[in-house]
Amino acid sequence: MKFSTTAATFAVLVSGTTAFTVASTGSSAASVVGSSIQRGASGRTAGSTTQLSEKMAEELGTPCEDECAMDSYPNMPPSVHPGVNTGQAMIDLLNHAKENGYAIPAVNCVSNSGINACLEAARKNDAPVIVQFSSGGSQFYGGKGLDNTNYQAAIAGAISGAFHVRTMAEQYGVPVILHTDHCSKKLLPWVDGLVAASERYYEKHGEPLFSSHMIDLSEEPIEENIDICKNYLARMSKIGILLEMELGITGGEEDGVDNTDVPLEDLYSKPEEIYQVYKELSPISDMFTVAAAFGNVHGVYSPGNVKLEPKILSRAQEYISEKLGGDAPADKKPVSFVFHGGSGSDIADIRESLDYGVIKMNIDTDTQWSYWEGIKNFESKYHDYLQTQIGNPEGPDKPNKKYYDPRECMRSAETTTVDRLEQSFGDLRCQKILGLGEMGEATNVLESSVFGPRKGGLPV
Repeated sequence: MKFSTTAATFAVLVSGTTAFTVASTGSSAASVVGSSIQRGASGRTAGSTTQLSEKMAEELGTPCEDECAMDSYPNMPPSVHPGVNTGQAMIDLLNHAKENGYAIPAVNCVSNSGINACLEAARKNDAPVIVQFSSGGSQFYGGKGLDNTNYQAAIAGAISGAFHVRTMAEQYGVPVILHTDHCSKKLLPWVDGLVAASERYYEKHGEPLFSSHMIDLSEEPIEENIDICKNYLARMSKIGILLEMELGITGGEEDGVDNTDVPLEDLYSKPEEIYQVYKELSPISDMFTVAAAFGNVHGVYSPGNVKLEPKILSRAQEYISEKLGGDAPADKKPVSFVFHGGSGSDIADIRESLDYGVIKMNIDTDTQWSYWEGIKNFESKYHDYLQTQIGNPEGPDKPNKKYYDPRECMRSAETTTVDRLEQSFGDLRCQKILGLGEMGEATNVLESSVFGPRKGGLPV
């Protein structure tokens, strides 16, 4: 989503029924609803006709203890579990956020190091998290040396990242929604490849590889936008994937998309437009979100330069509730919003938006900086040890390997990112959600000569 300092972007999760339709291997579909979900022997939820996949740890034969071995959480709906949540479990998680007035941080990642920092931050904050990939981030994850004709590198990179998230989210013991970010019309082959991968994964595991995908056709005519999204929703909802679509344009610049000079009128979505989307998509499935432009921007801005108007969210809820009449939910919040482009937003505006139904907030610019800041600080602190392989202030023959080992500066980057995400979790009231308590100290880890114990390593 793209835009200027006067418009804000939110995504809308339509709150209809909480059931989703899962295509079965027979001629009919199986409707998996919260009241009928039970725990299968595999540790995944099971409907009457559809058995969801076993844990990745069980499939791979990797250790799975403590939080990893849990089937559910003390404070969450029983369907929500450690690892990637899709279908009904994902809907239950998002509904829990809305009902309890918090939003889930959605963090763009470009490496397994960044993913691990997100998972560590989620566990430290006793909270769920959304890990998401852009097309450019997916290509980088696969490797910039790979040819990306027909987006093959971006497809392979996102799939590789998905399996890393699926494997490690269980180990950290946190529930994750696995999402892909903005996909414009020219990038649709990228998402096509990922949906196809989820369909193949579903055939073997009973759930999709990804939880949700965003289709961003906000630059196209609204009729074309809706028609294309209807086709994707029909395909994706059959296997429990949520669709996020966009109306209006988010200002600023992100991942090579520059919308700093778009017309002002394109930076705002009208309640009538959101309702039009609702009317056309909801007969297909209620598993969709709408990104509505409304006051925030991608990029870096000083505090006070981004002017949000959260009360427009409240007015949109009222308008759509009025249209729904007796079918409107009791809380008069028929939609759930996702907040895009929040850098530089005032905390009071962010908190107010939560009261009007925001359940997800995208984070990219600030974590890009926090990751770099960790590397920058490490280089500054150990500068004289990082100029040559041999020779430092301690002597001309002293080796520097323990300083230029890339794990050292990367761990510094992870630590600053975990710290920055703690601020985001706090801003979004997304702390102490799961009921797991504090994260214990890691043991049996590789000792770092610079930092001390390094989490995730094994002793040598």
